[in-house]
Amino acid sequence: MLIDIIANNLTVIFCGINPGLKSSEDGHHFSGRSNRFWKVLHEAGFTPYQIEAVNDRSLLDFGYGLTTAVERPTSRADELSKEEFDQAFEHFKSKMTKFNPKYIAFLGKAAYKAFSGKKQIDWGLQSESFCGVTVWVLPNTSGLNRGFSLDDLIISYREFYNETSTLKMDRINY
Repeated sequence: MLIDIIANNLTVIFCGINPGLKSSEDGHHFSGRSNRFWKVLHEAGFTPYQIEAVNDRSLLDFGYGLTTAVERPTSRADELSKEEFDQAFEHFKSKMTKFNPKYIAFLGKAAYKAFSGKKQIDWGLQSESFCGVTVWVLPNTSGLNRGFSLDDLIISYREFYNETSTLKMDRINY
């Protein structure tokens, strides 16, 4: 079973669509060999070194957390039904309200589409907040996502990192 890595007032909660089978079995986020999350996070600037999946809880040390939109593990996210997203919606909303991150970063469009009710979503910063939290939609780092090379992922995540860093600097200088 995969457990959220979450705390109050984090800078970012990264929200995966749902756990992969290996992550659920291991109990560690993004533990599948082909998943590029930890490498991308480091290369984009979020962490000073590449975290190993077995040390996923250390992400809290940097002000970031991890959750999933739907808790049921699958080998592919497209195995989830609309009903599963609908059933997960209230719990997810409660979680975001309770923990109040500065940003929610949805990894892939599927969960945000389901939760927002929008048919068309662009990558990056979204025009509406979710539970009062600023939303970014980033490409999914799954090895099954062939539409984004490692470099493409790093560029997208770095853009988001630069935004979150600006927020941190604004707070320090304010």
